[in-house]
Amino acid sequence: MALFGFRRAEAVADSAPLRDFLKGYSIEVMPRTAAKVEDFRKLLPAGTRVYIAHLDGTPIEEMVATAARLRREGYDPMPHFPARIIPDRAALADWIARYRGEADVRGALLLAGGVPSPAGEFHSSMQLMETGLFDGFERLHVAGHPEGNRDIDPDGSDRMVAEALRWKQAFADRSDARMAIATQFCFEAQPVIAWADRLAAEGIRLPIHIGVAGPAKLQTLLKFAIACGVGPSLSVLQKRARDVTKLLLPFEPTEFLNGLAAHKQAHPGFGIEAAHFFPLGGIGATADWIIEHGGSDVAPALHEKD
Repeated sequence: MALFGFRRAEAVADSAPLRDFLKGYSIEVMPRTAAKVEDFRKLLPAGTRVYIAHLDGTPIEEMVATAARLRREGYDPMPHFPARIIPDRAALADWIARYRGEADVRGALLLAGGVPSPAGEFHSSMQLMETGLFDGFERLHVAGHPEGNRDIDPDGSDRMVAEALRWKQAFADRSDARMAIATQFCFEAQPVIAWADRLAAEGIRLPIHIGVAGPAKLQTLLKFAIACGVGPSLSVLQKRARDVTKLLLPFEPTEFLNGLAAHKQAHPGFGIEAAHFFPLGGIGATADWIIEHGGSDVAPALHEKD
């Protein structure tokens, strides 16, 4: 296990805006990747919100077991509920009961899901919200797409995406749950800033948790970016791929996050509230990067090598 945290006081190139921006960050895992982590307490500060991605075909038992383990180790598990892989209302009610009873789950990310055809009666996160089965959850997060989503808007616009966000804002206005938008990962600050400002101008006030790709090999990021439909900011990776001197170096989100952090400092009312990390190069590498750049440390006793 790599050493984390003790380098924090040394000459690490972070800034006050970035340190502030990293407060309250969250991170995403899958059951199969979580199973490879011996102890999350060696990597993440206590209380960190950990999203659990639910890919089609993952048994609900594995999802619930991962959530329960994270709760035991002192974290706030937030499982995905992809509408299109849920067979019916009874299955949804069963999933919720298991999460609440076995893992004390208090929050959920509701999304359509990345499969083309619904398995049952649900095809959108709005339908999940309308069931009323999430009443009593402290947090309900929904998906955001700063660069659009061609599954929803095949014409390349964001008309349907924007309409859905307006519906979700209205739901938030009449709900007791704390709601936020958790987005796909991006690589370029200015388009994200413009997107967030446009949402605010259209009356969508849900706080935004911006998706950030953790440090990873360039080839790995390109593969995930293409698979996940990342749009215009993909050019940032493609430009780097043409630079032979950088091709073999890990890509880090420093420039992207510094841009957002500086804008947040200059505009305190800016709609992006937190960073949400996708550890595409491994959760250890991402946790290490966050600590090096001013993110919360973990207990010193846990930094020792295994």
